[in-house]
Amino acid sequence: MSERTVLSIKDLNRYIKMKLEGDNRLQDVWLQGEISNFTRHSSGHMYFTLKDADSRLKSIMFASFNQKLSFLPREGMRVLARGSISVYERDGQYQFYAREMQPDGVGGLYLAYEQLKKKLEAEGLFAPERKKAIPTFPRAVGVITSPTGAAVRDVLITLQRRYPMVPVILYPVLVQGTQAAPSIVRAIAKMNELREVDVMIVGRGGGSLEELWAFNEEAVARGIAASHIPIISAVGHETDFTIADFVADLRAATPTAAAELAVPHQLELKRQLADGQQRLHQALQRTLQRRSEALERLRRSPYLVSPQRQLLMPAAQQLDRMEAELAMRMRQRLSRAADAHMRLDRRMEARSPRANMLAARQQSEAAGRALRQAMSRLMQGKRQEFGSRLRSLDALSPLKVMQRGYSLVYDEREQKLVNSIEQVQIGDVVNVRLTDGQLQCHVWSMEEKNNE
Repeated sequence: MSERTVLSIKDLNRYIKMKLEGDNRLQDVWLQGEISNFTRHSSGHMYFTLKDADSRLKSIMFASFNQKLSFLPREGMRVLARGSISVYERDGQYQFYAREMQPDGVGGLYLAYEQLKKKLEAEGLFAPERKKAIPTFPRAVGVITSPTGAAVRDVLITLQRRYPMVPVILYPVLVQGTQAAPSIVRAIAKMNELREVDVMIVGRGGGSLEELWAFNEEAVARGIAASHIPIISAVGHETDFTIADFVADLRAATPTAAAELAVPHQLELKRQLADGQQRLHQALQRTLQRRSEALERLRRSPYLVSPQRQLLMPAAQQLDRMEAELAMRMRQRLSRAADAHMRLDRRMEARSPRANMLAARQQSEAAGRALRQAMSRLMQGKRQEFGSRLRSLDALSPLKVMQRGYSLVYDEREQKLVNSIEQVQIGDVVNVRLTDGQLQCHVWSMEEKNNE
């Protein structure tokens, strides 16, 4: 009997996962189905179920992949999804890991179109204030379109007919298919890098929504918005509107209309030139007529007929008036100067140094008298105060007390005042100070005073 192999659930799930991931066909598969149970996690990952009429499959699309989607998946939307099949080991459930996704059918394309349109409009890419003006007389025109379609033929014929002197630089691109959008974006970037044109026409002829889809791609819209050169969009027929039309600086209904908007018409320019020449000729005629009439008036002017009477006599009269006015003003000025001089004399007299010195001397003498009087009063008060204090000190002086029969006793060693018998002993020498001298005495006996 063979030995049994027992696997854990984890090992079994891992084994099945390795089997599924080892199948190349299951690692790159396209699925068609309807989205249900759609959830977008806060991490950005999308969890949903793909289903058809008979079955369903758990699916996930990580944030690193769904950030590149040109539309937002919704509940009930039919999609085409590309990805791989694997097993989620924890639950033992196989599921679909989506890497790419696109709407399935025209309805899905229209939804993606509307979603991208709202997104770019919210970012301000359609705002009129960011659109650049189309030059009136471009030095060169760039055309980005398919080199084989009817659109390029219509554009070139129209440019040649309207403005044959302008150079046209054609940048051939793909206008349909998965590589169309990158091709258009590269062409716009290259035209901006070379800077050989003043305006660009970007577009193609008409077609279905699927055929025009390259001009609804977000990359193309952002490429147009980033262009420094003005762009005229010319996509499809008059009723066709693409995202590129909204982002472009100017939208043309058809490629032919775009060529008409890009350059002026030579016949119109010639007509404007002829009108300008006629207006200039008429303006010169009117100017010449006005100058001739002005010259004739000058010729008849009295200044030319009799210049002495018209010019010299009025000047002589004016000179006489000015001379009289000057004399009058000089007299007025001299009178004002004399008045000012008199006022200055009076002010100088009032401010004479002699008068100032006399006034200062009187003030000094008055101040000296006041100072001496104040000093005298102060000294008298101080003398009285000094006598009073001297009498007080004399009354409190110990010498006064000693004159009444009192004396002071000091010890012999430290010359300290003895005021108690405890400070001396029998046999000690003490100094007795009197009013007229001092005595040295021996202590032969002591008697303590009884205070009882």
